[in-house]
Amino acid sequence: QLHVEESGGGLVQPGGSLRLSCVVHGFELIYYSIGWFRQAPGKEREGVACMNNRGDPKYTNSVKGRFTISRDNAKSTVYLQMNSLIPEDTAVYYCARSSHYSTCYRDANEYDYWGQGTQVNVSS
Repeated sequence: QLHVEESGGGLVQPGGSLRLSCVVHGFELIYYSIGWFRQAPGKEREGVACMNNRGDPKYTNSVKGRFTISRDNAKSTVYLQMNSLIPEDTAVYYCARSSHYSTCYRDANEYDYWGQGTQVNVSS
């Protein structure tokens, strides 16, 4: 059955780190671009990072230099390493498959399969 599944969220102090994982099932990761999104309470879902099927990353400005997206096609997994976390990073984080194979999009409507999300809380 085709789906994606996130894990790795939790509670961390400001300045700390977390690594999120997105495991894909039912399709070959090597052919697809995968995006990470987040949604904080009362805010719209926003794109955080994306990696296309050639391994090229893209980041939203607020996480550049702090977050790193990577992929291991053999493990069917995409990672989001989050360092120097700040309270504003608190949100539910989702991974999603781009419906256009090789392209990352800002628009969440361009992604066809979404996970259930994993909660990240940054607080002292």
